[in-house]
Amino acid sequence: MNGPLISLVVPVHNVERRWLKAAINSVRRQTYPNWQLCIADDGSCRQETLNYLRELQEERIQIVFLNTSRGIAVASNAALDLAKGEFVGFLDHDDELTPYALQEVAQTIAEYKADLIYSDEEYIKPDGRRYSVHFKPDYSPDLLLSINYICHLTVYRRSLLQKIGGFREGYDGAQDHEMLLRFLEQTDRIVHIPKVLYRWRRIAGSTADRFSHKHYAWEAGRKAVAAALSRRSIAGDVTLGRRPGVYRVRREIRNHPEISIIIPFRDLPAVLERCLDSILNRTTYPHFEIIGVSNQSREPATLDLMADYQRRDGRIRFLHDDQPFNFAAINNFAAQHAKGAHLLLLNNDTEVIYPDWLQALLEHSQRPEVGAVGAKLYYPNNTIQHAGVILGIGGAAGHSHKGFDRNDPGYFNRLEAIQNVSAVTGACLMVKKTLYQALDGLDEENLPIALNDVDFCLRLREWGYLNVFTPYCELYHHESRSRGLENTPDKRARFQQETRYLRERHAALFAGGDPYYNPHLPLDRETFGLRLRQLRPMAFALRDEWQAHRSLTGVLTGLGRELRRLIPFG
Repeated sequence: MNGPLISLVVPVHNVERRWLKAAINSVRRQTYPNWQLCIADDGSCRQETLNYLRELQEERIQIVFLNTSRGIAVASNAALDLAKGEFVGFLDHDDELTPYALQEVAQTIAEYKADLIYSDEEYIKPDGRRYSVHFKPDYSPDLLLSINYICHLTVYRRSLLQKIGGFREGYDGAQDHEMLLRFLEQTDRIVHIPKVLYRWRRIAGSTADRFSHKHYAWEAGRKAVAAALSRRSIAGDVTLGRRPGVYRVRREIRNHPEISIIIPFRDLPAVLERCLDSILNRTTYPHFEIIGVSNQSREPATLDLMADYQRRDGRIRFLHDDQPFNFAAINNFAAQHAKGAHLLLLNNDTEVIYPDWLQALLEHSQRPEVGAVGAKLYYPNNTIQHAGVILGIGGAAGHSHKGFDRNDPGYFNRLEAIQNVSAVTGACLMVKKTLYQALDGLDEENLPIALNDVDFCLRLREWGYLNVFTPYCELYHHESRSRGLENTPDKRARFQQETRYLRERHAALFAGGDPYYNPHLPLDRETFGLRLRQLRPMAFALRDEWQAHRSLTGVLTGLGRELRRLIPFG
């Protein structure tokens, strides 16, 4: 096929011959022929490495030998100097490309005029057996500051690589993350190919094996993210996250604006008291007001509690709404009375855990490019209730990692990382008041009870804003204590109507799929893994295998074949 020359850069240092041979053969087996292999040996002293490199006699393979080991950044730049292609990809000396990798990349370049292309990847054992697959989201700028989730395979437009000067020394172990952050300051033409095009081999001592044992790489990544903040004039600092390879960007809060916390409720005084006390006793951010909205509260204990709080704390006031329950209308009503520059929609059945919860939300809500910001919410049994909303789950939207243990890092550390999401729950949602007003708040006419938060976030996306989930704002959520469960025929009918409306209103977004959730992950449940419906044809195929041959060996062979078919490998 006609297409651009793609140069592949491979820095080499004392690798076993078998791994290097496998890497180079994976390039030779590419169905796309227009490639160049650029190898830089970083002062290897291992004879089998040097002997194999000297055996390579092909027009499409160029090699440079460095006299001494200078580190991976220098070696990669030396190989990069050999590149003649319009695009450049990177391959580690013990990893492999899948056979159609470059063909997929070339087709993507032709279709999207991309400057950066990245793919999904699999992790393999030394014998080549797969043990994990990373199905990645599309470009998420906040996630990339938290984790180098892009990693492999990554292909760059060479002219832009030359413009930024390639790799920088001093970031070994995170040199690719550092260069990627600089590169993406030059372009927004980034395309994700949701197919497995790269095989990352786990060998004892490699980064794929135990990143946690390479603290220098973790620290180098922190430095890379901190340097990105400095270049982008973002005031703040970067700390090591809770897991190896994860970073926390802590943005400086400007001008310390007031936050209006809006809490709808109807009676349940003990629930309300727990929520209010957790805010008043555990919050360190001083500039906030609480607007409680009583929707038809009648119990004397509730009315007494409201009067007591207003006497005790001038930051608390209560409004009365005697209309039939309409969650969207209640919040819109309270927003009209809010004095704060930022609104926090908060359910009455939540409970603050850590004192800096408001700062964790506000540091993102203050950003001009950000729409809604959401929190990490737990059930009382310390399992995940909310970690962002995924579009399409259950026909409408579902919660990421629902039911996971509180201490579980999630799918490739997603529960530990600040990241962009399609939507966040209105149980704890912060947004600039001006933005809330510009969108006319929640849709009280078409979505009075459910999904109004999702609709609001999707409208923010349509306006070009990023929605953010932060795991550093943590609350307990006693879900549906506010209005009960969807457990009656009338409630279920109303929810189905709201679901239809949401899908029709945002038909284009639903058709395109959630950009922050890989299309090969399930939509029939709120966990990460293969789609259940993909397993049905496999079951039928195995049944046919058994009926045809009555052979266990045949069934096991068929099982392996069908599992390989399920996963979209390049």
